[in-house]
Amino acid sequence: MSKQMIMGNQAIALGALKAGVNLVAGYPGTPSSEIIEFIAKYKAKTGTYVEWSVNEKAAVEVAAGASYAGSRTLVTMKQVGLNVASDPVMCLSYVGVKGGMVIVSADDPGPISSQTEQDTRNFAQYSKLPCFDPSTPLEAYEMIQEAFEVSEKYNTPVLLRPTTRVDHAYESMEFPELGPCRERGIFEKDSKRWVIFPRSSYNNHKRIFERNEKVLPEEFSNSKWNKIEGESLPLGCTPVAFAAGGISYCYLMEAISILKRENPDNVQLQKIPVLKIGTPYPFPKNLAEKFLRNYRDITVFEELDPVIEENLIRIAGRSCIDCHISGKLDGIVPVAGELSVEIIKDILLSKLSIKAESEATVVTSASEGSSASSKETAAPELPVRPPVLCAGCPHRGAFYAVKQAMKNQKTAYCGDIGCYTLGNAQPLDMTDTCLCMGADITMAQGFYHNEPERKCFSFIGDSTFFASGITGVVNAVYNQSHQVICILDNSTTAMTGHQPHPGTGLTMMGEIVEKISIKKILEAVGVSPIFEVDPFNQEESVKAVKKAAESKGVSAVIFKSPCIAIAAKLGYKFTGAKKVDAEKCIGCRKCINELGCPALSVSLAKNAKGKQLVEIDRGLCTGCGLCSQVCPTKAIF
Repeated sequence: MSKQMIMGNQAIALGALKAGVNLVAGYPGTPSSEIIEFIAKYKAKTGTYVEWSVNEKAAVEVAAGASYAGSRTLVTMKQVGLNVASDPVMCLSYVGVKGGMVIVSADDPGPISSQTEQDTRNFAQYSKLPCFDPSTPLEAYEMIQEAFEVSEKYNTPVLLRPTTRVDHAYESMEFPELGPCRERGIFEKDSKRWVIFPRSSYNNHKRIFERNEKVLPEEFSNSKWNKIEGESLPLGCTPVAFAAGGISYCYLMEAISILKRENPDNVQLQKIPVLKIGTPYPFPKNLAEKFLRNYRDITVFEELDPVIEENLIRIAGRSCIDCHISGKLDGIVPVAGELSVEIIKDILLSKLSIKAESEATVVTSASEGSSASSKETAAPELPVRPPVLCAGCPHRGAFYAVKQAMKNQKTAYCGDIGCYTLGNAQPLDMTDTCLCMGADITMAQGFYHNEPERKCFSFIGDSTFFASGITGVVNAVYNQSHQVICILDNSTTAMTGHQPHPGTGLTMMGEIVEKISIKKILEAVGVSPIFEVDPFNQEESVKAVKKAAESKGVSAVIFKSPCIAIAAKLGYKFTGAKKVDAEKCIGCRKCINELGCPALSVSLAKNAKGKQLVEIDRGLCTGCGLCSQVCPTKAIF
């Protein structure tokens, strides 16, 4: 073994491989995507089966089959994917499993790249599944191995809940020796166990309650993942203590370390009591009660929901412990978004009544007659850089074509989850709604049935179509909607890292398979007419959109052009960056104001009439030609 810098998601993957996982399934979603991709690199060595499933529900069900047989399985997803998977997950909680089954649900405080800030720890309690909450990549590596053991010991799926900063952090750790996966299990028929019925669920509910309320809380109270640090306080110190879990624990310990360096003579900082929670459900009640009995003032640091805080309040009330617990519920800790070392440090200063070092420095400087001000030394704020569609992105052409075709008409543009959500930004402004994956097609139906005179459009990517769009298409045809379904087919799952999907003809096992045709699916359901166009051919695209909008019932336009990031790999030939003819450019900026391409900008150069010209960044321009078609004077060539 050798020490390497390992990413959090890679550590999770390695932990699963070290545990001998037999089957891995999931659906790509930041911040979890790299787990499956890393496992796939070692599939030949370990014999582990790996797949990108069409969605998270399918992934859980695939894993359940193998787990019923006694094989170890891993399912990966981001937190909103757990919503999609919740149907089989809830039932598996009652039925149970045989082979260890771990579900990684990566939470996204911020959120950085998600629709919601939902907390998997609360889902764990709701679904009655044990949950591990790692603070570092190394903990994630070790925790997932223990999660498999807990899963098999109690015949239950187990949740692992890393957050974005744990998933994408790096830590130096030993790279383990990887051998073959465990011997695969053999399914034994037992309908009393594997067929879910009301009576069996009733009996299992009682068993699960006993496990989660009595057995596991005691076991987790003695777990190394839950501990009390800095218990012995020097005499005369205020009995202030803190609790934390996940990445917030690391922030807390770093903040304490900084304060110790800044205040070396402060006795109070030498041994600050900290309760670390690594298994938020079932909660380690015995350990928590011991902690609460020793301290009067406890502040809880955690991201997203006040899970630890509410558990401590519940235990204090039930055990009649006289203490004050602060956190999100009383506004001491921010209720939304990520925490940080700086946020926690400021709260510690207030709680421990310590003057900030920066304040002391300012006072000293002023007393010495220094003219320097904090404003002069402060670093300027970073400029705001909102995300935009890439230069050469085919989605820009699709949105622009629909916008031109539907000028001055009453419309509703329903968007979906993917790069194309950025179609909402100016100047395109082509996404009126975005709810969840697949909702564009069904929400457009609601708009139509409510206002039949409105032209209703839905925009959905090829990967999202396979994941959750087909059901909406069936519903639209069956219930006689009138709408245009725009399929933005860029031949990949672009937003999460260009993973394959059923329309690409490639699996995670490296197999070349027949591509599943979106057009044939639409035809089979009854969508008509269906147009296939290149979004960079604006004339043809606009014509297709107009014909689709004029048709009765459900129609579709498939805008087919590869994502610019993978176009070269697919054999797409670039024509070279475009140029601006300074003599023809009138400085109208129509190309900039209507397309919003990041390769276009205003030049310092001026034409004969004194108007600033447009210039093209040759390092960004892909030569897609969209701006050439928009320019009224044909100045771009």
